Amino acid sequence: MAASASVKLGSKPDAFRRQGQAWFCTTGLPSDVTVEVGNMSFHLHKFPLLSKSAVLEQLIEESSDQEECIIKLNDIPGGAKSFEMVARFCYGVKIELSSANVVHLRCASEHLQMTEEISDDNLIAQTEMFLNQVVLRNWKDSLKALETCDDLLPHAEDLHIVKRCIESLASKATTDPNLFGWPIREHGIMQSPGGSVLWNGISTGARPRNFSSDWWYDDVSSLSFPMYKRLLSGMESRRIRPEIIAGSLAYYARKYIPGLSRRNSMGAMPLAGTLSDVEQRNLLEEIDRLLPLQKGLVPTKLLLGLLQTSMILKTSSTCIANLEKRVGMQLDQASLEDLLLPNYSYTMETLYNVECMHRIVEHFLAMDQANGGCSPCIDDMMASPSMIPITAVAKLLDGYLAEVAPDVNLKPPKFQALASALPEYARPLDDGLYRAIDVYLKAHSWLSETEREQLCRLMDCQKLSLEACTHAAQNERLPLRVVVQVLFFEQLQLRTSIAGCLLVSDNLEGSSRPLRSGGIAMSGEAGGWTAAVRENQVLKVGMDNMRMRLAELEKECSDMRQEIEKLGRGGKGGSGGGGGWASHVPRRFSLKMKPQMCSTQEGSVSEQQKSMSAKLDKLQAKLSKQKRQLSADA
Repeated sequence: MAASASVKLGSKPDAFRRQGQAWFCTTGLPSDVTVEVGNMSFHLHKFPLLSKSAVLEQLIEESSDQEECIIKLNDIPGGAKSFEMVARFCYGVKIELSSANVVHLRCASEHLQMTEEISDDNLIAQTEMFLNQVVLRNWKDSLKALETCDDLLPHAEDLHIVKRCIESLASKATTDPNLFGWPIREHGIMQSPGGSVLWNGISTGARPRNFSSDWWYDDVSSLSFPMYKRLLSGMESRRIRPEIIAGSLAYYARKYIPGLSRRNSMGAMPLAGTLSDVEQRNLLEEIDRLLPLQKGLVPTKLLLGLLQTSMILKTSSTCIANLEKRVGMQLDQASLEDLLLPNYSYTMETLYNVECMHRIVEHFLAMDQANGGCSPCIDDMMASPSMIPITAVAKLLDGYLAEVAPDVNLKPPKFQALASALPEYARPLDDGLYRAIDVYLKAHSWLSETEREQLCRLMDCQKLSLEACTHAAQNERLPLRVVVQVLFFEQLQLRTSIAGCLLVSDNLEGSSRPLRSGGIAMSGEAGGWTAAVRENQVLKVGMDNMRMRLAELEKECSDMRQEIEKLGRGGKGGSGGGGGWASHVPRRFSLKMKPQMCSTQEGSVSEQQKSMSAKLDKLQAKLSKQKRQLSADA
C-alpha cells in the first residue's frame, strides 16, 4: 500500500520536550505564558503565539495584568493533540501535514483565528490548500480525512470538510477505476502512463488486471456507520446502481456482525472490533432500512442470515417483517439448508420456526401474483417460464416439510397449513409431498385414523409417479382407503402406458406396409425396414400377451370391488346398507375424486378388513410383476 501524501511545514529543529503532563519549549528563554488544554499544560512564550492567532492575542492581552499569564483552551477542536501541532507551527518547528492530521489542524486553526490578516501563509491557508490540492484529489487520503472527522464534529461539519470528502469519495467510487489515470489508485497496483505495472518506479511490462465495481467495499467499511451512511447517500445522488449499494451494505454487515461471517463462511474476511449486542441490533436495523427493496440485489443466503441474526438479537418486528418479505421475494433462489431457521422464541415449542417459513411463502405468493404468475386455467402453464419459480418453491417447501416432519411438537394443523400454502398447480408431481406426509406419519404414530386421512387429503393420488404409487400401496402407515385409491390410479397409469405402446405398434405396422409392397427401394433402406418389421412383430406378440395379463388384472380388481361391496353391506346390516360405503365406490374411483372419510365403524368389520388387506397385498404383488414385465417388453 502506498504511503499517504504529506507536506512539511516549518524549518527549525524540534525544541519541544514533554515531562509528564507538561510540554516545554527549550529556546533558552524562560516561559512567560502557560496554556492549559484539558489535563495537559504548555509552558510557552507570548510572542510566537500572538503573532499567529487572533484568539491567543486577545487572551494574552486580557491576562496581561495578572502576575502569571495562564490561558485555558478546553474547547479547542482536537484537544491537546491539536494544540501541540499548532504550537509547533507558531514556533516554526518542522511539522508534517498529512491526511491523518490536516482536519485537526484545519479545525483548530479556525477556532484560533489563524488567518492571513494576522500573518502571511498562516495555518488556515496552509491546511486549506493541502486539503483541496492533495487530500481531496486522492481516494485514500480523502477516506482517511473523513475518518478523522468523527472526533471533530461539529467543527468539521461547519467547515464543510465532511461534505467535501464525501463528494470526493462518491465521485471516485462511481467512476470506472480503470479510467482514473496514473496511478489508478493508491492502494492498488501502480501503473505507468502506458498502463504497465510499476515496481520501484520501473516498468515491468506486465499488464494490470481490471478492477470490478466493488473495489471500494473494503475501504469504506472502515468508516463509522454514520459517515458510511452519508457516503452511500452521496453515491445514490450520483445514480450509482442499486446492486452496488446493496453489495457494499452486505460487505459492511458481514464485517461488523460476527454471526453473518460465520454463517456465510467468509473465511479470510477480517472482522472489525466486536460490537455489543445493542450496537449490532441497531446496525442491523439501519442496514435493513438502507437496503433497496428489489429482488436479486442481495444473495438469499445473506438475507436469511440477516433474518436469523435479527431473531437472535431481537430486533424490531418491523425489521424482521421486512427481512421476511425480502426473502419471500426471491424464495425460489434459496437453499433448503438456509431455510431451516431454528426457533428462538420461548413461546413456540417447535424445533424450527415453521410460522416464519409460512409467512415467507405467503410473501412469495403475493409477489408471484402481482407479477402475473400462472393460474391453473392456462392449458400450457407447465411450459411457461413463469412457472419455474413457483415450481422451485414447491420443491423447496416439500423438502422443508420432510425436514421438519420428525419434530414431535409439530402439530397437524401447522403441518397442514404449510403444506397447503401453495396452489395445486405448483406441484407437477406430489411425490415430494407424499414423502413429507410419510415422514410425519412415521414420527407421529399416535395419530388417529381421521387425522391420518386428513393429512393424506393434502396430496393428489393422480399426481403420484409409478414409483411413489408402488411405495404407497405397500405403506402400512397410510389409511386403507388411500391405499385402495393409490392402487386404482396405478392401474390407470399402467393401462395408459400399455395403450401408448399399442398405439406405437400400430403406427409402426401401418408405416411399414407401403415399403413392403413397394418394388423400388435401395438395399440399405430395405434392410432397415425389414428389421423394423421384425421388431414390430415381436412387439405385437408381446402386446397380445400384455392384453391377456391386463384382462386377468381387471378381473382381480372386479373381484376386489365385489368384496368391498359385501363389506359395505355387512357394515350396514343386510340390504339396508345400500347407502353405505359401497355406494361411494364409483365416485371414489373417478379421476377427479379425493379420498373420502369411511363411515363404516372399524370394530364391526375388522375380520373383513384383514381379508381385504390380504387381497390388496396379493393384487399389489401382481401389479409390481406386471410393471416389471411391461418395462422389459418396452
